Amino acid sequence: MREYLVIYEKGESGWGAYAPDLPGLGAAGETLDEVKQLIAEGLELHLESLLEHGDPVPEPHSHAGAVQTDVCETWQRQLAKSA
Repeated sequence: MREYLVIYEKGESGWGAYAPDLPGLGAAGETLDEVKQLIAEGLELHLESLLEHGDPVPEPHSHAGAVQTDVCETWQRQLAKSA
């Protein structure tokens, strides 16, 4: 079983999702739950299409992580002191 990274992004009018290791695959929906379902279905269809056409199926390589920072809070405190 393969596991592909999916990125979910909230926009002004809904949600989007894409898989960095599968170019051309993307989904958009009004809610996060909707876009999760759509990207999962799209991923299956995308892989099936690659296999049916004899195209190579990319290996999953992407990873995600989070970085914590307090830059915004520090900046706001500095602005408040100078006001």
